[in-house]
Amino acid sequence: MPDAPGVPSPNRFKQALAKGERLTGLWSALANPIAAEILAGAGFDWIVIDGEHAPNDISSLVGQLQAMRGSATEPIFRVPWNDVVIIKRALDVGARTLIVPFVQNAEEAHNAVAAAHYPPRGVRGVAVAVRASDFGRMPNYLANAHQNTCVLVQLETRSALKEIESIAKVEGVDGMFIGPSDLAADMGHLGNAAHPEVQAAIQDAAARIRAAGKPAGTLVRGVEDAERMFGWGYTFVAAGIDVAILARNAETLAEKLRKTVACR
Repeated sequence: MPDAPGVPSPNRFKQALAKGERLTGLWSALANPIAAEILAGAGFDWIVIDGEHAPNDISSLVGQLQAMRGSATEPIFRVPWNDVVIIKRALDVGARTLIVPFVQNAEEAHNAVAAAHYPPRGVRGVAVAVRASDFGRMPNYLANAHQNTCVLVQLETRSALKEIESIAKVEGVDGMFIGPSDLAADMGHLGNAAHPEVQAAIQDAAARIRAAGKPAGTLVRGVEDAERMFGWGYTFVAAGIDVAILARNAETLAEKLRKTVACR
C-alpha cells in the first residue's frame, strides 16, 4: 500500500529476497488487527497472515493490512488455496506478497503466478478503483503492479519436492516455501516434523532450491531452529506462530503463579 496518496511504497521484502538477504518472519493466526499492529512493530521483516489454517477471510485481511500499513514489516497473505478468484480478491484489497499452498508441479505454479498478474503476464481480473491502487489514485497501477507483486509457492509433499527444479523454472515464482508439517504427514510422520527423515528432506530441498536459483523459505519454532535453517541455505524463515507464543507464555505464567500461591 502507498505511504502517500497515489504513491506506492516499494515491496522491500521482494527486493531483499531477490538479493539473497536473510529475512526473519513470524506466522500470525490470531486474525485480529490489533494483534497485527502489535506484531508489525516488533521488528520482523515479514509476517504471514494465514488464510489457510486460521479464521481469516478477505474482510479480516483488510483490517490487518490497515493495521500494518506504514510499518517496515511486509504482510504476506497465505491464501487458502491456489484459486484465481481468491488470489484476485486478496490482491485487490492490498495484499501484494502471497504464499500459495500445496503447489505440486510447474503447471500449478504457473497458475498461481498467472492469477497474481494482469494480462499479458497473467489472468488477474481488472478493477480500476480498488484498495490496492489507493482507490484509483495510482494512475499507473495496472502497468506497474507486477513490480511489487511477490508470489511464493508452498511445497509440502514428496511429490512436490520431486518437482523443485521444474517449478523453479516458472517465470514469476519469486520464492519457494517448504511446509514442514504437511511434508512430515506425507512422509508418514504426522505431527513430527523434527523426525530425522523429514529434516533431511527439508535440508535437501534448500540445497536444490538454491541451486535452481530461487530463494528458499520455511517455518520453524524458535531461534535455534531458525539458525539451523539459515545454515542450510534458507533465506526467509519464520521462527514462530503468534497463537503458540501467546498460549505457551500464558501457560508458563499461570504455572509460576500457581506455584507461588501454593508456597504461601
